[in-house]
Amino acid sequence: MVATTAPTEARIWELLEEVSDPEVPVLSILDLGIVRAVRVEGEQVTVTITPTYSGCPAMGAIATDIRLRLLAEGYAKLAVANQLSPAWTTDWMSAAGRAKLTAYGIAPPVDGTATGHALHLFGKETTVRCPLCQSANTKLVNQFGSTACKALYQCQDCREPFDYFKCH
Repeated sequence: MVATTAPTEARIWELLEEVSDPEVPVLSILDLGIVRAVRVEGEQVTVTITPTYSGCPAMGAIATDIRLRLLAEGYAKLAVANQLSPAWTTDWMSAAGRAKLTAYGIAPPVDGTATGHALHLFGKETTVRCPLCQSANTKLVNQFGSTACKALYQCQDCREPFDYFKCH
């Protein structure tokens, strides 16, 4: 397929909204905040991404998904670059992404200023609310959940286990 129009930065950003995180498919890579830049020079499109963790196993799949989505639109001159510095932080996640995490059953990253029962995670006081019933009566079960970027918690009120997307 050949693109019917020349690529623009705005169009590439629109297409990237359709690329999902393979580990949390309700999040786009824009929700996650890993896209650092889009550069269009003539027909050449370069997308720069930052991994949530150095060595994140999903980054190869994300780069492939970016290429596939842009190729599907006819943009054939593509590059996906990795940028490690500055390191990704959960501060880069969008508000919409945090809401999508909660709706999906994963507690979004929080800071230590929330009210309720406070826990210590990685030396930082953190209150993690249950994404299912919103209770602050939760406990850390394991510092590692279904992926390295999540911790496993359990709600003491509804008794359900859930992942917490670690703040970093």
